[in-house]
Amino acid sequence: MSSVTIKNVTKSFGSSLILSDFNEVFEDGEFVTLLGPSGCGKTTMLRMIAGFEKPSAGEIYIDSTLVSGKNTFVPPEKRGVGMVFQSYAVWPHMDVFHNVAYPLTIAKADKKVIADKVEKVLDMVHLSQYAQRYPNQLSGGQQQRVALARALVAEPNLLLLDEPLSNLDAKLRESMRFEIKDIQRRLGITVIYVTHDQTEAMAMSDRVFLINRGVVQQSGPPETIYNEPVNQFVADFLGKVEFLKGDAKEGAIRLKGTDVSLPYEGKRQGAVEVAIRPENIEMVLEGAGIPGVITKRYYLGDVSDYRVKIGEIELRVIREGRSYKQFNPGVSVMLNLRDFLVFDDDGSLHDQLKIQT
Repeated sequence: MSSVTIKNVTKSFGSSLILSDFNEVFEDGEFVTLLGPSGCGKTTMLRMIAGFEKPSAGEIYIDSTLVSGKNTFVPPEKRGVGMVFQSYAVWPHMDVFHNVAYPLTIAKADKKVIADKVEKVLDMVHLSQYAQRYPNQLSGGQQQRVALARALVAEPNLLLLDEPLSNLDAKLRESMRFEIKDIQRRLGITVIYVTHDQTEAMAMSDRVFLINRGVVQQSGPPETIYNEPVNQFVADFLGKVEFLKGDAKEGAIRLKGTDVSLPYEGKRQGAVEVAIRPENIEMVLEGAGIPGVITKRYYLGDVSDYRVKIGEIELRVIREGRSYKQFNPGVSVMLNLRDFLVFDDDGSLHDQLKIQT
C-alpha cells in the first residue's frame, strides 16, 4: 500500500488561486476525505495526486517517490493509482467483464491472470452474475460498481475517488458508501475520497480535510471536527447549527433579542456568536429551563424538526420522531442546552462549554 506526502502545494489557473500551501501526509492504509463546497479545490488536489494536473508550486510524493515537482513529473499511468470518477466512464460497447479487464488488457497481462483477477474483483463488488451484461443493461449503482472494480483490478496501492456516489439516489448512495468502506478495510488500501457530502465524509473517513477557498480549514477524525470546530465555517458545514448573537461578560452570555443568559466560563468577552446544534437541545412541556413557544414542526420519520420562539429569535430543535404528536404549534415548552460553542465575531476559535442539565 502507499502513503502520499504533499509539500507546500499551490495550484493556480491563470490569476485564480485554487489551492494554497497544502501540506499533509496521508498515511498508508488510511481512508482520507477531502471535503468542501463546490470550487474549493478538493478535486484539483485529487487530480494532482493522480497526475492529471501539475502543481504550480510544491511537491507530491507517493511513498518515497517524487511524482510531481519543479523538474519532475511522473505520468498517471506510472503512478500505480486507481481512480474512480464522478461519471461512471464505462465503455458502452464492452460487457462488464471486458470493462473491468481493460486495465489488464492494455498492460498485456496473461489471459488466465486477467480472468482470475476479474472474477475475484467482480465477486468483491457483487457483480459476478452480470459479467456478460452491457452498461445499458445495468442500473446506475451497478455501473458505479463496474467503475470501482475496474479501478481495483490492477491492484493499485492507492485508490482515488472523485464524488463517485453523487449520481446515485439517496438509498443506494447510503449502501454504496458502506460497501466502499468495507472493501477498503478488506484490502487495506489507501483511499483518498472527494465529496461535498458531509454524511459520506463522516461515515467513511479516518480523517477529514475540510477545505474552503483553497485553504484547509481543519483536519482530523470526523468526531473531532464535528464536536470541536475551529471556526464558524467548519461548525456550519458539518451538521446542523444555529448561530445566535450574544454578549459575554461576568461569567455569562446574554443572548440578544431574549431575556436568556447562559453560564459561560470561557475566555471570550464582548460580542460573540453562540453556536447551538439542534440535536443538543432538550425540550420538555414543563419544568426548569428556557421558556419558549413552538411555532412550526416538521415530521421527518426518524426525527421531528421544530422551530421554537424565544423572545425575538427562533431556535431550531430536533427530537426523536415519536415526539411529533406530543409537541404541537402554539405549545409552551422549556428548553435545556446540553452544550454549545462560543466564537469570536471573526469565527476564528471556539470554546466548548458542557452544561449539566
